[in-house]
Amino acid sequence: MEEKLDIITIGECLIELSSNACLSSTDCMYKYYGGDALATAISALRLGSKAGFITKVGNDAFKEFLLDSWQAEGLDISQVRLANEQNGFYFITRPLDRSKEIVYYRKRIAPSKLSIEDISEEYISNSKILYSTGTTMSLSMSAEEAVLKAFEIAKKNNITTAFDPNYSILCTTKENARESFNKIISNVDILFMNDKYDSNCILELESAENIIKKLWDMGVSTIVIKSSLKGGYYTGYNGNIFFSEFFTKDTIDTTCCGDAFNGGFMHAITHGCNHVEAVKLASIVAGLQAQEIGAIKSIPYKDEVYSIMRGGCGF
Repeated sequence: MEEKLDIITIGECLIELSSNACLSSTDCMYKYYGGDALATAISALRLGSKAGFITKVGNDAFKEFLLDSWQAEGLDISQVRLANEQNGFYFITRPLDRSKEIVYYRKRIAPSKLSIEDISEEYISNSKILYSTGTTMSLSMSAEEAVLKAFEIAKKNNITTAFDPNYSILCTTKENARESFNKIISNVDILFMNDKYDSNCILELESAENIIKKLWDMGVSTIVIKSSLKGGYYTGYNGNIFFSEFFTKDTIDTTCCGDAFNGGFMHAITHGCNHVEAVKLASIVAGLQAQEIGAIKSIPYKDEVYSIMRGGCGF
């Protein structure tokens, strides 16, 4: 590859089937695609970053839909490999008269076949940031090994690494999430967490200040804590902690909202923003995404985000 990538993400891809009616009564579902690390890559990409994605796609009837969609977005898929397994699914409904329903089918799917053989040192060394999630590590032992290997390669080549545990009881257990976190944290430069799930599950701490100080002691240089309890973001960097309110609290669907934020933050960091500006831009991305229906489908584009920023980052 000749052109340096801003961000590479490693993760799963899933078919998203969604409806505004509950699963028990809906007659029609809309098809799209999802996955946390993929959403982060698309978020950065729609802001103007050059992004690449490492995954395995199932060699089934959805293969062309996924690959064609990503190419249309401009995502670099040179490291996407095919596997003779099925693609995963998740069904999500958002009926107005009840809470959101999500059902995952992600066991023994194509991305679970990720392994260290799928990790290219040349590809990773030709990027600015490497990103992955605890969700990716939960797919399988070989997928976890692939993520750990990629982060080791990145550190060896002085590539910034970023990680989000993204803990969900639907995907893994607290014990496994904590074990994966402990395996990778020594090679993490930027850490994204939320105070409702990640910090309670993994660090068993509630105070954002205590969490950030503990992570600094563990060698993480930049920490962003998404606090639904406080309605904003705590960011720890260079010995300072600052708080920024959410861009909006008026949300419709927060599915992948945090992933969209991560992509916005890393885009800003790789395009000259300081950390205060990066949080501001990323908060706009997340806020706009959460005001629409759909995970990746509702991630905003550059013009809309920048018009709100009013050129504050100087791009």
